[in-house]
This record gives sequence, C-alpha cells and structure tokens, in this order.
Amino acid sequence: MKRIFRLQLFVCLSDNRKSKTCPEPRRRIQNRKLVGIVALIIAFAMCGAVATAQQPKIPRIGIVIGQPLSAIAVRDDAFRQGLRELGYIEGKNIVIEHRSAEGKLDRLPELMAEMVRLRVDVIVSHGPTTTRAAKQATTTIPIVMAQDTDPMGNGFVASLAHPGGNITGLSSLTADLSGKRLELLKEILSKLSRLAIFGTSTNQGNTQSRNETEVVAGALGMKHQYLDVLGVKDIETAFHAAANGRADALFVLRGPVLNSHRSQVVQLAAKHRLPAAYPTNEYVEVGGLMSYDANSAYLARRAATYVDKILKGAKPADLPVEQPTKFEFVINLKAAKQLGLNISQSVLYRADRVIK
Repeated sequence: MKRIFRLQLFVCLSDNRKSKTCPEPRRRIQNRKLVGIVALIIAFAMCGAVATAQQPKIPRIGIVIGQPLSAIAVRDDAFRQGLRELGYIEGKNIVIEHRSAEGKLDRLPELMAEMVRLRVDVIVSHGPTTTRAAKQATTTIPIVMAQDTDPMGNGFVASLAHPGGNITGLSSLTADLSGKRLELLKEILSKLSRLAIFGTSTNQGNTQSRNETEVVAGALGMKHQYLDVLGVKDIETAFHAAANGRADALFVLRGPVLNSHRSQVVQLAAKHRLPAAYPTNEYVEVGGLMSYDANSAYLARRAATYVDKILKGAKPADLPVEQPTKFEFVINLKAAKQLGLNISQSVLYRADRVIK
C-alpha cells in the first residue's frame, strides 16, 4: 500500500490538471506552501524590526530665544554652520526644535517647559534671559550658552573653569567691553560731553554694564543720563528725554527689548541726529554708526562644539566656560556721513570692518 500511495502522490505532483484521486496530498502541499509564505513574511518583518532597532537615535537640539528669529539670524546661521562643520546634517542625523517668544519674554517658561516635554538632548540659549528660563525649567538637560554677559554673576556656573551643574558654554564679557566701546565713541566724537545711556533694568547683566559705562563716562569727563527702556513703548519716550537732556551721543546696552527693535532704535537715533555706540554689529548692519563687541557669530559657531561634546558623552559640569578671543570694531561710514561726521583715518585703521 505504501508503494501505491507514493506512486499516486508522484502522479498528482506531475499532473498540472485537477485530479479528484489525490485531493488530500494536494491540500497538504498547499498548506505547506502557505506555511512557507507566512514564515517568509514573519522573517522579513523581524528583519525590519531588527534594522529599526539598530538605527541610532537622532539627537534633538532645542533652541529657545526671546526675540524674533530675524533678530539673531546671523548667529543662528553661524550655529548651524558650526554643526555642519562637525558633520551634523539637519533632518538626517540631528533635529533642531526652534521656538521664539517673539519679544514676549513672559512666554519663555512655557517654551522651555515644551522643550523638557520633547526630551531634547541639549538646550541652546542666546542670552542670560533665556538661560535663566532654561535653568528654571530643568536641572538635568544640558544647557549650552551661546553667549552670556556674566555666567558667574548671573548664577549659572560655579566658576568658569568648573561650571558644575548642567550649564556651560561661552561668556561674551559684555560688561567689560562697555568701557572700551565708550572710549572708541569718544575718539569719534572728541567734543562728547553729554551721554544718554539706554538700558533695560530687568535684563540680567544690565546693572553691571551700566555701572561700567558710568565709571568710564565719569573718567572721560562726561555727564551721563540713564534711561530705562522696559518695552517698545518706552523707546520713543527715551529719545525725547535724551533730546531734552541735550545729549551729544547715545550709548545702548545689550538686552532683548532694544535688540528686538534695533531698526527702530537706529532710525530714531538718525532722526534725532544722535551718534550712537551699539552693543552688537547687528545694529550697525541696519544703519547704526558703530559697535564694539565679541564677535557674536563666532561665539554661536563655537557653541556648536559644546553641543557636539555633550552629545558624545561629555558632562556640562566638566566643560570650562570659554571666554571670547575675537572682538570686532565696526563702523558704518554711510551713517557717519548722514550725521555729518568725519571719521579720522586713525580710527578707520583700527576698525575690523567698515560698512560703506
């Protein structure tokens, strides 16, 4: 009987036509084929799952700013360029979550809380106001300061050499540079005797910058008037007060309120015919007279190296805060001409960049 069954099975397999004499063996073969197909599908699915599991996690960088993005476009581009130089390609091996408070600084805590919920790997801040909001939002997510006027004085790090905690990055030494910027303004305006100082008292680091400026102003024999600009509505009021105080020139301190509205500040300075010294070259690029500061684009590009080190396992507490080595004196000759100023060759030779 076994021989007869084997022969019958052979006939069934070799015959392409349907046969009623061997339905059971054919059904078994079909079942085996079905099992084989299912096995292949499972195998492919498992391979896909393994491949997915083996893909490295794409790191997420959170960037939160208080100002509109346009206000720090140059710095943002420099930071992204720094990442590209280190091999990071946005959307491929890194994701950047960008949020802006659009000048409404009371939104910063909410935006930082969102970064915590997103579980970003690093938060990058562009000033003490955003750094403070980040510090209040998390003690575990690393925070990289792209620039900060006074990291120790602001309470962000224990020391520059040994930051401790979850914050590190770069110091811009803004307060220390205020005196130098005023000295350069005095060289341009030799008869400068009355100075209007615009600042924002609620801004971290404002007091130190103001004190430094007032000390140098006194040493140079200038009378000075401090005018507090807490919001956009205060800008025109401050200019009227400066005019009433017969100011010869304007000195602008760093801060998100003034920087967010720098075009308006520059236009009003031209309208009131007030030569002005600004805290960043971003003012000069929109028509301001002069600036002297650490190169903010360079600092932003350097911030990318801190992000890279942290993503590779370094702890912020062990990464020393870097101080600037590049400073930039920028003069806008077009603005000088509109104000009727003749910039001496000795000053122009010292400028790192002259805008014509």
